[in-house]
Amino acid sequence: MSKPLDIVILAAGKGTRMRSDLPKVLHPVGGRPLLQHVMDTARVVGGQQMLTVIGHGAEQVQARLAADDVTFVMQTEQLGTGHAVQQVLPHLRDDARVLILYGDVPLTQAETLKKLVAHVDDSTMGLLTVNLPDPGGYGRIVRNAEGEVEAIVEHKDANDEQRQISEINTGIMATTAKQLQTWLPTLSNDNAQGEYYLTDIIAFARRDGIAIAVEQPETVEEVEGINNRQQQAALERFYQRRQAEALMVQGVTLLDPARFDCRGELSVGRDVVIDINCVFEGTVELADGVEIGPNCLLKNCRLGPGTVIKANSVIEDATLEDGCEVGPFGRLRPGAKLASGVKIGNFVEVKKASIGTGSKVNHLSYIGDAVIGSGVNVGAGTITCNYDGVNKFQTRIGDGVFVGSNTALVAPVTLGKNATVGAGSVITRDIPDEELAVARGKQRNIAGWQRPTKNQ
Repeated sequence: MSKPLDIVILAAGKGTRMRSDLPKVLHPVGGRPLLQHVMDTARVVGGQQMLTVIGHGAEQVQARLAADDVTFVMQTEQLGTGHAVQQVLPHLRDDARVLILYGDVPLTQAETLKKLVAHVDDSTMGLLTVNLPDPGGYGRIVRNAEGEVEAIVEHKDANDEQRQISEINTGIMATTAKQLQTWLPTLSNDNAQGEYYLTDIIAFARRDGIAIAVEQPETVEEVEGINNRQQQAALERFYQRRQAEALMVQGVTLLDPARFDCRGELSVGRDVVIDINCVFEGTVELADGVEIGPNCLLKNCRLGPGTVIKANSVIEDATLEDGCEVGPFGRLRPGAKLASGVKIGNFVEVKKASIGTGSKVNHLSYIGDAVIGSGVNVGAGTITCNYDGVNKFQTRIGDGVFVGSNTALVAPVTLGKNATVGAGSVITRDIPDEELAVARGKQRNIAGWQRPTKNQ
């Protein structure tokens, strides 16, 4: 039986080069904080305990990412990675394996880490390395003639020969709690940085006869950290390209994979088409045959089969059944529910309203706090006046109603089945089934009227 796994995440740094009041590990990639990515990966790896070392912006980090399976440990002074791991020693279980991760390295794959952890026992530790064409600034992996890892030498402490080494330390390693409890208290800060380096334990492992098993990630981006806005932007594009590739493997047509952003969870059916510059946030479900036009934002919504979202539309916290059509320039706000075959046209806004099968709101209208039946036609410029400045009220429209253009429906009001509203009306009272309502001022034509002229 394998030993239990404790996962340590180092997330105490300030991130000065981000030039931000937000702690570095809370900056996003793919819509999630960097540290959230690392925590989510740790859960997949299967650690029974997640020890997260925090310092700068600790209150913000705790408020954002507190969870039942996370124990936060304070590092009041940032004295190096070795010092950071020293802070968790009292929390480690004596019989545990320990995986050490970094809160600003968001995209390491769980499979890579599982391979690393699999090496760990009382006689072997694991080290994640990578080869870089330009290793400047990174700690170098020093090997002996047999190819065994002997030490990690930080760039500032490396000699000219060591700086020619292309294999570098990622900082990610796995060992046992007992080994850490033996090695960490003996660390020295006698180096160019005046810090306690976690990497010094590699030399201790060699001294104590502990083998060092090396794993490498599939891509360099898996182990790249974020220290500035440029690195954040580069990893964002890598992450989005990886998301795009996964969707195309599932059969999605992306008209330009380089202009696609998924900042949440996107599930898709067959024959889905997504045009350029679309952003997906939260949890989005696209059924078979859905088409999304260019420049759309979809957040926490579910789109039924054959639904078409035209250009420049925004869909948020909404549910659409099969065969709906929205846009261009449509906006569905939270609580919008469209039944089969509903059409929402250009410059139409729908909020907290359900619209029945086959109904149409085609132009320049606002529908809020409403229940609309099937087969309804809402003319251009119609608004539901649902707010009196204090309270909100509901408009109810029965099946088959025809609402003429430029109509104001002053809630609470009910329009009966197959009722008709004349264009330009202000409706303040209920309309019975089958009746016509016209509520507008009587027209007068004044003969001989002269337009005013401009004063000289």
